[in-house]
Amino acid sequence: MIESTDLIDRVRAYQPAADADLLKRAYDFSEKAHTGQKRKSGDPYFIHPASVAGIITELRLDTASVCAGLLHDVVEDTLATTKDIEREFGGEIASLVDGVTKLGKINFTSKEDRQAENFRKMVVAMARDIRVLLIKLCDRVDNMRTLEHMKPEAQERIARETLEIYAPLANRLGIQAFKSELEDLSFRWLEPEGYSEVKDGVQKTKRERDKYILEVSKTLSSRLAEQGFAADVTGRAKHLYSIWRKMKANDSSVDQIHDIIAFRVLVESVSDCYAALGVIHSKWTPVPGRFKDYIALPKPNMYQSLHTTVIGPGRERIEIQIRTHDMHRVAERGIAAHWKYKDKHGGGIAESDAQKFGWLRQLMEWQKDLKDPAEFLEGVKVDLFQDEVYVFTPKGEVRVFPRGSTPVDFAFAIHSQLGEHITGARVNGKLEPLRYKLRNGDVIEVVTNTNQQPSKDWLDFVVTTRARAKIRNFLRTEQREKSLRLGRELLEREFQKATVSLSKLLRNDNELRKVLEVLSIGNVEELFIGIGYGKIDPKDVLEVLAPPSIDGKESIPPEQLREGRIAGFVRKVIKGDDGGIRLNGIDDVLVRYAKCCNPLPGDDILGFITRGRGVTIHRRGCPKAFDTDPERRVEITWDSKAKINRAVQLRVVTANRPGILATVGHTFSHMGINISEANCRAGDDGKAINVFTFVCSDLTQLKNVMKALQKVQGVVAVERA
Repeated sequence: MIESTDLIDRVRAYQPAADADLLKRAYDFSEKAHTGQKRKSGDPYFIHPASVAGIITELRLDTASVCAGLLHDVVEDTLATTKDIEREFGGEIASLVDGVTKLGKINFTSKEDRQAENFRKMVVAMARDIRVLLIKLCDRVDNMRTLEHMKPEAQERIARETLEIYAPLANRLGIQAFKSELEDLSFRWLEPEGYSEVKDGVQKTKRERDKYILEVSKTLSSRLAEQGFAADVTGRAKHLYSIWRKMKANDSSVDQIHDIIAFRVLVESVSDCYAALGVIHSKWTPVPGRFKDYIALPKPNMYQSLHTTVIGPGRERIEIQIRTHDMHRVAERGIAAHWKYKDKHGGGIAESDAQKFGWLRQLMEWQKDLKDPAEFLEGVKVDLFQDEVYVFTPKGEVRVFPRGSTPVDFAFAIHSQLGEHITGARVNGKLEPLRYKLRNGDVIEVVTNTNQQPSKDWLDFVVTTRARAKIRNFLRTEQREKSLRLGRELLEREFQKATVSLSKLLRNDNELRKVLEVLSIGNVEELFIGIGYGKIDPKDVLEVLAPPSIDGKESIPPEQLREGRIAGFVRKVIKGDDGGIRLNGIDDVLVRYAKCCNPLPGDDILGFITRGRGVTIHRRGCPKAFDTDPERRVEITWDSKAKINRAVQLRVVTANRPGILATVGHTFSHMGINISEANCRAGDDGKAINVFTFVCSDLTQLKNVMKALQKVQGVVAVERA
């Protein structure tokens, strides 16, 4: 465990004026607060916050950040409060601790909502102060390093969250060391067999690889020295997860992956970078299409480097990165490399550097627009964590988008009204459809028409969160207005049958207030919308105004609301089918399973009230589920007593070779699964895409089938269709 003196020495090594007394007090306060608490490993709990503080010093952050690292779990796991932290250590440290603290005091309907809301809270805090995210990343790194003590379900859940959210965030912040480590640690728990295969394969060739790295490094160094460059040359194997991804993409073994070695050349200036590139290309043949200039066009995380792949000694492909020492510092520590120490307590990022992290401000804007935390999290994964494509406006400004973006994404990024009225785009002077996928270097000019409006079909091809949110918002507003009109019409029709006047009700404050209070509704507009959506039955409104008579056959509305003759009415109860779904503890629910995601017992699910069709069931996270209004969402669960067999589809990508289909079919048969339909198609890239439909009882059975298929030699990928 790191001692307080060691921690102080580490901070003082890069911030000589750091407040040693403040660090010591934070260390002692945290140690005392966590006294008696144990980690899952049996070690004292305080080892964790001390380790997190140590990792923070590796990023060379300021004293307040290190103190917040020591105190980050105090509010959540001990009796201490944020006010106690503020009183002892000041507002700055208290604010950082509060930003990192999870939302432990609020009851959420599901783990997913809790995860999403925690992330949203972190986004709000980090948009105010980026140190919140950096501390959270250090916390996650330490947790991942000690994941072996958790239960298997927790290992899988935490590793999945790390791979989907925290590793890409580390990448976005430019902290390559964290990104690689988090990916490898997640890989270990999510794909244990694949992890062992890659690790063993890399280990076997270590001796030859080290010899090869030494040989190439010497050749590069001497060649560059001959031309007068002072260059540091190093070589290393790429991290395990990146090798695994290459193996899956190429359907090959570790032995067949050639470019697993990367070399780094550090030089003095930008001009030296380009000159060194010329020296390397004159020595070894470059691979066409594999040169990338991130110096002229830096990545959004401020990463700069020249990348080239050449055919090196022994006809081996090797990747070489060329950068200056300053660029290397930014590549390793990302945004933390831009920290400026203002005084003995604090620090910050220069305004010019902070502006380059515009995506943080975008995150802040999105979280305001998207009320639904799950939708926000889905958008974050899509927008922040994909490969980028660089395009130009007609004025020559560079815009960066996730790969796969379209002119619609481009238009909404420029302005909402431009997006709402887009009819097409001129790409490099040529008219292209809305579904066109943007490519690097495209010059985009948007074509609009004032009569154009967003269409639901656009959601099938747009990629960015901003575009999806604006389109969904437009459609929901339109749907809301339709529902308001429909709700009023349905209530009026129901009232007419019972000779009740709707206009009289709307003028009668007492009766109207009674209806709204009994049905827990805010106002009349919400009442109409609820009826239009199918959330409220018009008969329920009538029942409040005219309760059934003692014999249950007739209801008599109040005299002041009557309209003409009195007519009795009977409330019908529609019995639902045995769908195996419980809604608020009720298991007699009319349900319909969405075909877009084919939910299975065991899946996390959401329900949406659909007029005339009861509740439509989606898998949680299904993109189509987010297209519907959150107001129509209901929390539902599987009925544990129900036995349900549901048709599901698996998309299996295989190598296109003789006998592979028979092997896959035999695997299904061996698992006791009967394939009801198969759609197989060979591509030009040497791979075949096969979609199999079969009946499955629950998620566990499906996971077992997927694991068995992944072990088949020649299977590249298995996913739910």
